[in-house]
Amino acid sequence: MKPGESLNGSSERILKIQYFIYFGVMGIFLPYFNLYCHHLGFTSFEIGSLSALRTAITIVFSIVWSIVADRYAWRKPIYVLFNFLSAAIWVFFLYINDFSGMVIVTIFHTIFFAPLIAFIEAFAMDELGGGGGDKNRYGRIRAWGSVSFILVVFSLGKVSDLFSINTIVPLILAGYTLQAIFSIPMPKAKAREEQFHAGVRELLNARTLTFLTCSFLMIFSHGTYYGFYSIYLEELGYGPFFIGSTWAVASIAEIVIMINSGRILKYITLENMIFFSCLAASARWYLLWRAVTVAEIMIAQLLHAFTYGTFHVASILYMDRLSTGETRTLGQAANNAVSYGLGMMAGFMLNGYLYETYGARLFLMSACVSLAAAVVFRFLGR
Repeated sequence: MKPGESLNGSSERILKIQYFIYFGVMGIFLPYFNLYCHHLGFTSFEIGSLSALRTAITIVFSIVWSIVADRYAWRKPIYVLFNFLSAAIWVFFLYINDFSGMVIVTIFHTIFFAPLIAFIEAFAMDELGGGGGDKNRYGRIRAWGSVSFILVVFSLGKVSDLFSINTIVPLILAGYTLQAIFSIPMPKAKAREEQFHAGVRELLNARTLTFLTCSFLMIFSHGTYYGFYSIYLEELGYGPFFIGSTWAVASIAEIVIMINSGRILKYITLENMIFFSCLAASARWYLLWRAVTVAEIMIAQLLHAFTYGTFHVASILYMDRLSTGETRTLGQAANNAVSYGLGMMAGFMLNGYLYETYGARLFLMSACVSLAAAVVFRFLGR
């Protein structure tokens, strides 16, 4: 460790493990769970509705549980308990293949799974920032999640070619179980509960509202991609291995940018990083609207380095700047709820309703939305 970096070796390893497992599971879930539902015979609207339901619950319960965690300094106990509950509830997906049953289990699972990523981000900001540490190192630790994502996506694409898409459900269960086990040694929260109310008042300001609006629009623009990208490629005639490979290419680009994000932030402000990430997203969605060849698809996926990599790093650090230590979990949960919650829910719902009619043309709509996010942040955030 370099001088001034307070993150001890044990805490750093645990954070890397948590990111590695969490995003490894996402490497199964994001590319393949909607495809799994598609093979169960669900309609596009049902798939979009399930995704929207999941994110709607995330909006409410990530905020609720983060308030409890910060108000009473219970972040670690809640995090450990909810990891185990999430794993236990996921077992029911092994026995369900109808839409109504899927809805019920999704509700209960998401109630406890919703705040976990915000808690991990808050743990990371606590550990990186303690004792005058360098929070710009966040990207190097978070990159372990992206490494896991690419390994899982690439491997699972081949597995699903050889076996059945149904294998994703027990694999996700295995991942949740590992994450629960490794949640036990997570570091304790450092927030002081007696200053919580003052921290909330400080968090509620115009800059926060502008940033959250930008985040909402940016992730809303990802609705077509996360909801129907894999299905779209399958309709173009590509197989699971190629589909997984394109997700892997995106993650490689993301890893490279995250590892080097600390260096990049020496030359560019967080504000400019967010702005240019939104512009890159607009270019990416426009390209996917026109893309049919392997080269076009891969170029669009390389832009994931900016549409997710730099935007995510800058967003976590920017929200941490807007928050106090006493509202760190709440700040990250609010960012996650508004962007990956409300933004993703709206994106999934609209795309689920329109995809069968408009197909890839929805990527053009996404390009316009991400461009709007750039305009909002640049001109309203001053």
